[in-house]
Amino acid sequence: MTERATLEINEYIATVTLNRPEKHNGLDEAMFLALLDIGKQIRRNRSVRCVILRGAGPSFCAGLDFSAVAKKPSMVARLFLKLPWSKDNRFQRVAHVWRDLPMPVIAAVHGNCFGGGMQIILGCDYRIATPDARLSIMEIKWGLVPDMSGMVTLSRLTRVDIAQELAMTGRIFSGEEGAAYGLISKISEDPVAEARRLARCLSDKSPDAIAATKYLFKKSWKKDTRAALFWERMTQLRLLGRKNQRIAMHNGLSKGEPKKVFHDRSCF
Repeated sequence: MTERATLEINEYIATVTLNRPEKHNGLDEAMFLALLDIGKQIRRNRSVRCVILRGAGPSFCAGLDFSAVAKKPSMVARLFLKLPWSKDNRFQRVAHVWRDLPMPVIAAVHGNCFGGGMQIILGCDYRIATPDARLSIMEIKWGLVPDMSGMVTLSRLTRVDIAQELAMTGRIFSGEEGAAYGLISKISEDPVAEARRLARCLSDKSPDAIAATKYLFKKSWKKDTRAALFWERMTQLRLLGRKNQRIAMHNGLSKGEPKKVFHDRSCF
């Protein structure tokens, strides 16, 4: 059996590749566990400043592999079970883990991105897709609802009528339509190359400030004014005077001097 997902770290950028191309990267139990393990590895690595999530072969991810479920029905029970002290089960975590990482995560989407694959990219911070990518919130086809953190992420990205229509019909829509709905951040003929350009730009900034910005938006987005102002103050306090903040100040004020190199992420 090939590795279901791979992790490569190069110049502060982690590239995660769903690696089951012959099955359009369909999600079986091994794929779930591999992605969750990689998420843990990235979280522990303070040198990583940005993550790119991509799929090998003709598609990003065709969703849950129901043929694997039929062969191993106990898989659903194991992944659906939620431990009392956990906020999610493993079905939900495989998509939400990317939102919980402190650094930005960019999904590079091509080919089919259905069901669970769609919910995985919705958990990322940016979604770059080819114009002809085939997207679908497809769970209705199997008599199910989106249950891999889609209710958290859809509500932050699009209107409720659009989300309901897509979830109730399960229809396939293009990358360009996804951009119009707010579900895709940018259209590109080469989403991996575009993701790498964005990742390099983000990696040049203070890793503490980038992580803090992601944290701040997660805490304050769509909150009332008092709560948003509170999280602004608390987040800024955690940055002020730290090594990376001092380096950012030096780099911003220096004229013609060599720029200093940022330290690994420290406070988020």
